[in-house]
Amino acid sequence: MKPQTFELVRYTDVSGVSGTGTVAEGCVFTDGSVALRWHGDNPSTAVWPDLDSIIAVHGHCGATVVRWLDVSEMEPVPGTDLLPGELAHILATGRHTRRPTFATTV
Repeated sequence: MKPQTFELVRYTDVSGVSGTGTVAEGCVFTDGSVALRWHGDNPSTAVWPDLDSIIAVHGHCGATVVRWLDVSEMEPVPGTDLLPGELAHILATGRHTRRPTFATTV
């Protein structure tokens, strides 16, 4: 298995610092650790223990999401839809970063 690359896409700039759109890029290594590179006027690089930690700090309750860049090489994850432009929050190991919420109508 090789590292999985992704972008952080921000729909709403809660902090007023990073703007919207693709604000960072990164990769999840085979041991689950993550390197994240921020874009913008003051770019920086940080290493995180896992993707869950990044989403907990920078996800802003769904205002920022993960967009996998090499989805075609990932194994399908049951219960998730990997649609172009939309991402389920999953780790490269195939684990959900949080339980999905499904709305049903009868």
